[in-house]
Amino acid sequence: MNKERYKEEYEEGSNLLWPSDREDKITRQFYKDLSHLSKKINYGKKEKLNLFEQLLKITKGKGWG
Repeated sequence: MNKERYKEEYEEGSNLLWPSDREDKITRQFYKDLSHLSKKINYGKKEKLNLFEQLLKITKGKGWG
């Protein structure tokens, strides 16, 4: 089954635009990859930073450290 993008309109005035099967598959794969990537981030560091140091690292692009 290969559904194209379609629109549903309701009496209450809300309109929903549903993705095609291809768009849905790509979106699901993106979030799956993102989930796997986030699991690989090393959260095991025991380094404790104060709030200011954390904000400084985030703004410099060094992550959560």
